[in-house]
Amino acid sequence: MGARSLTADGDGRFDSAVATLADGRELAIRVGDDDETSRELAAEALALRAMTAGARAMLPFRVPEYVGETRIADGRALVAELLPGFQIEAGDVPQGRGAATSMGATIAAVHSLPASVVRSAGLTARSAEEVRSEIRQLVDRAASTGRVPARLTVRWREAVEDDDLWRFESAVTLGGVKSTSFLFDDDPERGPFVTGLLDWHGLSLGDPAVDLAWLSSAPDAAADVHAAYAEASDRSPDSALAVRARMVAELEFARWLVHGDLLRRSDIVDDAATLLESLAQGLRENDLSVIAARGEGVDSALDALDSVPATTAAGTAISMETDAFNPADLMPEEVEDAYVGEPTQDLSDVTGAWDDGAHDATHSGERAASAHATPTAERPDRPAYDDSSDEGDPADEAQRAARAALQRWTNSSSE
Repeated sequence: MGARSLTADGDGRFDSAVATLADGRELAIRVGDDDETSRELAAEALALRAMTAGARAMLPFRVPEYVGETRIADGRALVAELLPGFQIEAGDVPQGRGAATSMGATIAAVHSLPASVVRSAGLTARSAEEVRSEIRQLVDRAASTGRVPARLTVRWREAVEDDDLWRFESAVTLGGVKSTSFLFDDDPERGPFVTGLLDWHGLSLGDPAVDLAWLSSAPDAAADVHAAYAEASDRSPDSALAVRARMVAELEFARWLVHGDLLRRSDIVDDAATLLESLAQGLRENDLSVIAARGEGVDSALDALDSVPATTAAGTAISMETDAFNPADLMPEEVEDAYVGEPTQDLSDVTGAWDDGAHDATHSGERAASAHATPTAERPDRPAYDDSSDEGDPADEAQRAARAALQRWTNSSSE
């Protein structure tokens, strides 16, 4: 038996360590020492317990096993199985078969879980209209600060009022997957593929678009992830899925603004306002509408982030800072009572996480846990990868890029 710290480049929101048992199993121990992190660990524990053996058997990848909870000093501690594998930032996910297609199929598998997984555990379940209502409240709350550019307010309100955008079937979601939620192994023939999935604290029933919002920061892989998701999904086609996903990603900055305003943190408010202004400046006149060219695709306002000054966005852990949100924070008092009694949840199940670089130390540490993960499920639908064939094929070039990235992750991993 033994223990070691988790070395990672995360934001340090949790005190984390790895315990090695006598039988060789490794457990991740995370301690939250404030209300926000303790709520997240409590939600994670509830979600992992909701993933019964039957639910896990439906998934072609591993979910961390819940081991137990305890108190350490004044903090809540969660103990769960440590899964091996590699992670990759959104902007580094290459196009083509392999990583991108496996990620799309993985998200589809989660969304195909029966709603009873969520309902039986008493987790949050929202209809399309409830999701729409919460987003409407978020837009109004952000606009009330006076710090949202008018063109963004118009863009979002028009989208909220478009009925066609909200005709979707609620699905089991993780409430905002990040690129670093996926753990990969590399198959010599098939290329990188997902072996495990992290970040279950937002498990709920709601808009499937929230788990695809991160693709706004993965321009190379977005089309292939969406295509693989559509191919693997057993749900009714949702023509507005990609549009809602882009809107969800944009609204993460509105959430950041509201978060700062609620805390009366002028530094957060100013930072969010700068980001929102950059989004607005990047919009072309014909992009003011989220839905104007749904059939042809609409550029995301997030494309403008290249113009954000480095000093503004540097170090901003947006997705983690906004995890403190509760939907009730955005609601009038007369409707707040409708949510009393639900498990403490954040708005990540409505608006998704934008900052894929903001991940906690435990999840980052899992990247270093093993350079040789063992696949837990065969994926017969994945095209074979042959490094020697079709040398000029863009898909093969993408696979070589993915393999090179995996090699870099292996070399940079440390205990």
